[in-house]
Amino acid sequence: MPWTRIITTIVAIAIALAMLIVGGWYFTLGLCLIVFLGQLEYFQLVWAKGIAPAAKTTLVVSQLLLITAAIAPNLTDALFPLAGALICFYLLFQPKLATIADISTSILGLFYGGYLPSYWIRLRVGFAHSVPSVNIASSNLPLMGYWPESWTEPKLFPPALMVTFLAFGCIWAADIGAYVMGKWLGRTRLSDISPKKTVEGAIFGLLGSIIVAEFGAWYLAWPYWYLTGLLLGALIGIVSLLGDLTESMMKRDAGVKDSGQLIPGHGGILDRTDSYVFTAPLVYYFVTLLLPLLE
Repeated sequence: MPWTRIITTIVAIAIALAMLIVGGWYFTLGLCLIVFLGQLEYFQLVWAKGIAPAAKTTLVVSQLLLITAAIAPNLTDALFPLAGALICFYLLFQPKLATIADISTSILGLFYGGYLPSYWIRLRVGFAHSVPSVNIASSNLPLMGYWPESWTEPKLFPPALMVTFLAFGCIWAADIGAYVMGKWLGRTRLSDISPKKTVEGAIFGLLGSIIVAEFGAWYLAWPYWYLTGLLLGALIGIVSLLGDLTESMMKRDAGVKDSGQLIPGHGGILDRTDSYVFTAPLVYYFVTLLLPLLE
C-alpha cells in the first residue's frame, strides 16, 4: 500500500473517531460537510452523463434534512417527501423543460446523499434506545458534545456512542478484511461492476464484520448476543459491500475511475464513504426496532 494512502487513512480514521466520540453538533456539522462534498461528487457523475439535475436545491434541502435529524429526528421522515416535492417544483419552473433523468437524479441525490446519511446523526445524536448500563449523561461539553471522563470503562460511555462505534467497527473490519485478504487470496472475480473485488475478499470481509459484531453484542449485553451479533455483523458486511458496488456502478456508468481526487491515494469522498450509506438505516432500525422486541 502506498505511503500516501496509509497516511491519508490514518488521518481519516483519527478525524472520524474524534467526530464519533464527541458527537453532538460536532458530529452533525462534520457529517454535513462530508455529505456536501460527497453530493458535489455525485452531481459531477450526473453532469458527465449530460443530465441537468437541480443540484443547488438538492444540496440545500439535504443540509436541512441533516440539521433536522439532530434537532428533531422524528421529523426527518416527514421532511424527506417535502424536500423531494420542492426539488420537483424547482425543476418544473425552469426555462428549459426538465427530463425524467433530471428529476430522478435529483431525487436520488437527495435520497442517497442526504436522507440515508441522516440516519448516522439520528443514531449518534438523537438515539434514545436504552442499552442495559448505568444511567449516565450523554453530553458533558457545549453544543451537545461529549468527552469520556474515563477511558478505562467503555461501558460508562453513552449507548449512542457505543452502538455507533460498533457499527463503524464492523464496516472497518469488513473493508480491511476484504482488502487485505482479497489482495492475498483473491482469485475469483465477484462482479464485473468492480473487477478488483473478489469472492474470497468478500467472504473475509463478511467474517470480519461478524467477529466485531459478536464481540460488541456480548460486551453490550444484548439479548441473545450470539444471534444478534451474528445477524448485525452479517447484515453490515453484506450491505456495506452492496453500497460499495452501487457507487462503483455509478462511476462505471459515468466513465470515471474515481468519484473525485479530494483524498490523496483514495480518490473522492464517495469512494471512502460508499460502505456507510446504506448501512446507517439498517443499524438504526436494528437497535430501535429489533432489540427492544427481543428484550
